[in-house]
Amino acid sequence: MTSASPDQFRLPTNVKPLHYDVTIRTDLEKLVFDGFVKINLKIKEETSKIVLNSAGLELGRASIYSEALSLDQVQTSQSYEPVQQRLTLEFPTKLPAGTNAELRLGFSSTLSGSMNGYYKSAWEQDGKTKYYALTQFEATSARKAFPCWDEPQLKATYSLSLISRAATVNLSNMPAVSETVIEHAPPATGLQELNQLFSGLPSGEWKVTNFEKTPLMSSYIVAYANGPFKHIEDHAHLPLSNKTIPLRIYATEDLIHQARFALDIKVKLLPLYEKVFDVPYPLPKLDSLVANDFDGGAMENWGLIMGRTNSFLLDLKKSDLPAKKRVAAVQCHELAHMWFGNITTMEWWNYLYLNEGFATLMGEVIIAGKVFPEWRVGSEFIATHFSRALNLDAKPSSHPIEVECPDANRIDQIFDFLSYSKAASVLRMLSYYVGEHKFLKGVSLYLKKKLYANSVTTDLWEGISESTGADIVNFMDNWVSKIGFPVLTVTESGDGIHVRQDRFLETGHAEAKDNETIWNLPLIILSTGSDGKATIDRGAVLSEREKTFAIDTTKPFKLNAGTHGVYRVLYTPTRLKKIAEEAAKEHSIFTLDDRLGLVHDSFALSKAGLATLSSSLTLIDTLKNEKEYLVWAGIADSLSGLVSTWWEDQEVVDKINAFSRSLFVPLVERLGYEYPDHESLEITQLRTCAIIQAADAGDEGVIKELTSRFAEYLKTGDDSRIPPDLERVIFQTAVKKGGRAEYDAVVKVHEYPKTPSARNSAIYAMGFVQTPELMNETLGFISKARNQDISFFFQGLSANHTTRRQVFTYFMDQFDVLEKRFEGNGSFRFIVDLALGPLSAQKDLEQLDAFFKASALRGSMFSCTDTWTRLQDRNTARYDMSLAQAKDGIRATVAYIARSTEDAKGWLLDWEKRAA
Repeated sequence: MTSASPDQFRLPTNVKPLHYDVTIRTDLEKLVFDGFVKINLKIKEETSKIVLNSAGLELGRASIYSEALSLDQVQTSQSYEPVQQRLTLEFPTKLPAGTNAELRLGFSSTLSGSMNGYYKSAWEQDGKTKYYALTQFEATSARKAFPCWDEPQLKATYSLSLISRAATVNLSNMPAVSETVIEHAPPATGLQELNQLFSGLPSGEWKVTNFEKTPLMSSYIVAYANGPFKHIEDHAHLPLSNKTIPLRIYATEDLIHQARFALDIKVKLLPLYEKVFDVPYPLPKLDSLVANDFDGGAMENWGLIMGRTNSFLLDLKKSDLPAKKRVAAVQCHELAHMWFGNITTMEWWNYLYLNEGFATLMGEVIIAGKVFPEWRVGSEFIATHFSRALNLDAKPSSHPIEVECPDANRIDQIFDFLSYSKAASVLRMLSYYVGEHKFLKGVSLYLKKKLYANSVTTDLWEGISESTGADIVNFMDNWVSKIGFPVLTVTESGDGIHVRQDRFLETGHAEAKDNETIWNLPLIILSTGSDGKATIDRGAVLSEREKTFAIDTTKPFKLNAGTHGVYRVLYTPTRLKKIAEEAAKEHSIFTLDDRLGLVHDSFALSKAGLATLSSSLTLIDTLKNEKEYLVWAGIADSLSGLVSTWWEDQEVVDKINAFSRSLFVPLVERLGYEYPDHESLEITQLRTCAIIQAADAGDEGVIKELTSRFAEYLKTGDDSRIPPDLERVIFQTAVKKGGRAEYDAVVKVHEYPKTPSARNSAIYAMGFVQTPELMNETLGFISKARNQDISFFFQGLSANHTTRRQVFTYFMDQFDVLEKRFEGNGSFRFIVDLALGPLSAQKDLEQLDAFFKASALRGSMFSCTDTWTRLQDRNTARYDMSLAQAKDGIRATVAYIARSTEDAKGWLLDWEKRAA
């Protein structure tokens, strides 16, 4: 990240906004908007210049009224700095320090499809494309909708007024206090620029909606929308506030019927959050808006959550369990933000994890576990958030949770698995170490001390220190301020175990310069007493490089019980074998969470060269009688990862697939293909996992069954034999094994889906084509697809070994087009990762280096000014972290293949002989 001074990137502090009056007029027929903003200011230092943010707006002449001077002034100059998107307004007379002033400024712009700022979203009605408008301001796009001080620390209150066509619906953070159809005489406001917004409007065809004043809030969670929305409604009684508030979900008419599940979750969640945090929910309502076009999953705008269709919509009869879990997780996550982020907001974006890490832990584990105990969300957290956080953090190009990010142009990159998943994992570890009750008490103290204010890391640790009586500030410092996480090497002696910590890297041993951090590590040691019962020592902490701990090594033991600690554990081969044998027992002392951690640790350690791949395969073979779905899912992911690594070595791929079939086909034969009502979630998920893995591994019987089900659908149009949980794998298999007819049928599902998940399943399946003709057709869809859907196309095409290299070529050929298309939002970095991440050869690294070096030099033939413009266009600041991470991943894969191919072949050959 840049090492420049933050002052270079932050707005001057001589002026502070106190309150905004924002009026926006939206014309959905012309796809334009204009507006007027009045901003009440505190002049902290004498100045004649006002500096604020603006981007992409046509601006009028600014004026400012000083209460102290009783003087109204018009700007003498207006200048703009495009890189940091700063607008400087200069006035003839200086404004005195310690006084108040009112800045006034008109503006206008088009409603683009950029998915940031105030933008348009499209939907189909009666065969015609129609539009509505909505906002997405995080992280720095409020300035694209109206001029403002667009930094999280500069909180203010807001009063919004929306002018729109009378037949549409206006929404904002707060409830409407009035809505009036504009008749012959427009309202007299006393301001010419504001009057112009009402002038010339046909009588009775337009209206103005005025909304209540907001509490103090940051600009990035301001929200509004205008369109032909419908809604469903319920209410929640809040136990702390002792009030009942309305909860609504808005969507277009064709979608609203699928929003009931999300609304029901909101009704359950809001009272629960208020009780757990012991802080009242302050707003008089909570709405949500379902968007057809949305960058990201969802956004926690205060009082008006917005998100894409698959984050809110669900047909319980036609959607699979993962779709249901996704909708639930999004609701839980975004409602947590009503407190974490909205009431208490990070001071600057380097503290983003205070928002996102907490929302992930609270929303998707602690609170979700209370609402959906049957989902075992704590265990699923290990398989998803914990695993992907450590996989990313193992790269040399990782970054600390609390990451230096002074430049607003780079903020989108830190909305990654480290700010969300690693932060949540570290907080989960702390919660377990101090106890959840004390942890939540400390969180409540933190929120209460920072109500409507901004916070930094130490504010949180001080709250938990107060609730626990421990020095959490010192205990947690390196976990958020330093890059990476450790691997613990465990050796045994007559005195017990000797534990050493070193930074873990997927590329192998960390060099001295990368291995300076010493973490405070709760070892969470599970040991066995003389009675054979397990006990867990939560108090054992490694706060130095290495130390010996006394335990009886003649009986089963394991570090990181429950996989709460954010680290990998490396045992000797002998000890790992003993742990695996104990884990495989019917009534093992090692829990589901322990076994999950074992599987993920084992493969990560073998990839890094700290253990052999054969030892990981032995672990899986030992666990082949496992009963739990999540362990099988971890095994499936690990084997699929091996196939994706050795995808260009057909001999190794064939052997891995044979081993995989031996594990998963018996499960398919036992569980079948039907999903009876009222069966356990465990069986449902295990069946789906087994069928997908067996199909991916090429089992002829499973493939025949899946393709026959699609053939019946193709013949009759009846999809009753395509269970929602098998929809994706059936579509994928049909396209992979079929031809034109199957492909066209899946394309039709993509164009006319019954559910959002069906659309995504179809897009993914379209990537599994096997012929150049169909591959080019799928690539052709990218140019006309919704921006939010493009990552699904890349996901399928990159997962398909037949098209993986062609996707890389397409990405480089279309680089300029894709980069420009995603200008201004954070999605491009996902495309970079999907296109480059699966590559596995040294030649790929060389080609990438050559490509980006050539890109940087493309402007050399132009004049100095043109060269600078061209290089700015090629600036990788929006995705350089993803690029570096992808290249790190390729290097690690190249080393993995070189190191482990013969080991893998040897083990698989021995397994074939044993299985024969």
